[in-house]
Amino acid sequence: MDQPDRLLSPFTCHIRVRYAETDAAGVVYYANYLVYFEVARVELLRALGCSVTEVEAQGLLLPAVDAHVRYVRPAHLDDLLAVGARLTRPGRASFGFTYEVRRDGELIAEGSTRHAAVDRVTGKAVPLPPWMRGLLARVGDSPAEME
Repeated sequence: MDQPDRLLSPFTCHIRVRYAETDAAGVVYYANYLVYFEVARVELLRALGCSVTEVEAQGLLLPAVDAHVRYVRPAHLDDLLAVGARLTRPGRASFGFTYEVRRDGELIAEGSTRHAAVDRVTGKAVPLPPWMRGLLARVGDSPAEME
C-alpha cells in the first residue's frame, strides 16, 4: 500500500455502535468515547504508514497522560459515527489530539488526549525521536476521510 506524502486533517474514521458499547437504554456508555478516540488515533497512525505495533517495535510507547470528553448528545445502538482526529502541536516529549464524534454531521461528543513518548524498555519519558516527529509532521490542515 502506498503511504501518503501528507495526511490531511482532521482524519476521520467510521464506527458503528455495537450492542456491547451501550447501556440498558441503548445509549453509548460514556467511557466508550475514549475507545472511539483511540480507534481514530490508531487508524491515523496506520494511514501514515506506521501501525502502533511498528511504533512499539521501534522501542516507543505512547501512553495517554491526559484525557477529556465533553458529551453533547447521546449516540445509540447501530448509529454510524464519524470520529475525527486532529493532531495538536507536539511538545518535546509529548503530543496530543483533539476529537469530534458526529452522527450525520451532528456533534455528539468532543474531547482531547495527550500522549507521552516513553522508552519501551525503561518505562521513562523520552524526547520524541526524529522519525516520530517526521511522521507527525505529515499531518496537514484540510479534511481527510478514511474509507
